[in-house]
Amino acid sequence: MISRTHAPIRIDLQLIADMIEPGSRVLDVGCGDGALLDYLVHAKDVDGRGIELSQAGVNACVAQGLSVIQGDADTDLNDYPSGAFDYVVLSQTLQATRAPKEVLANLSRIGRHAILSFPNFGHWRVRWSLLTGGRMPRTDTLAYEWHDTPNIHFCTLVDFVELARSLDLTIEKLMVLDAVGKPLQGLAGKSFANLLGEQAVVLLKR
Repeated sequence: MISRTHAPIRIDLQLIADMIEPGSRVLDVGCGDGALLDYLVHAKDVDGRGIELSQAGVNACVAQGLSVIQGDADTDLNDYPSGAFDYVVLSQTLQATRAPKEVLANLSRIGRHAILSFPNFGHWRVRWSLLTGGRMPRTDTLAYEWHDTPNIHFCTLVDFVELARSLDLTIEKLMVLDAVGKPLQGLAGKSFANLLGEQAVVLLKR
C-alpha cells in the first residue's frame, strides 16, 4: 500500500517522482543521500535500486535501508542488462560525467524510460555574466568556481535535445525550471526556453 505521509522532497525531485508510475522498477543513478529513492520506495511503492559514487552517499542510503551500491555512471552502467528497469533516473549529474553521450545511451538501454535533470548553461544570466564579466559564471544552479567544479561538460537545453535526437530517443516530456526547481509554465518547446530556463527535467524513451 502506498504511503501518503512521506516528508516532502526538493521541488525538482518531486517533479521527477511524479513522472514515475507506482510499483515500477527504478534505478537512481547518482542517488546522493537517497532523498528521491527513499521517497519513491515509501511513497510510490517502487522496487528501487541506487548507484552512487561517493562512499558517504552510499552510507547515508544504506542507513535508511535503501538498496544502494557504490559505482560510477561512466563505467558501471555497462554491467546492467538491457530493459532491467522501468525507469532510470539521473538527477543533476550528466554534466559531471566524462562521457555524457555514452551515459545517456546506457540509461535509455537499461530502462524503458530515462529521466534526467540538468542545469542549463544557456540561461540568460550565465550568458550575461560571461559577456560582462569575462569570467566563468556562477549561479544558484552552477555554484562552483571554475577550478573546483565537478561539472566538466556544460550543456544548454538545445545541446541536450540535439544529443537525445542523435541517439534516436523520443522526448516524452520536457519541463523548464527556475533556480529552485519550480516549473516555468508555457516554455517547453518554445525557442526562448533555452534563454529563460535555469534547469530542466526530461522524460525520454527509445
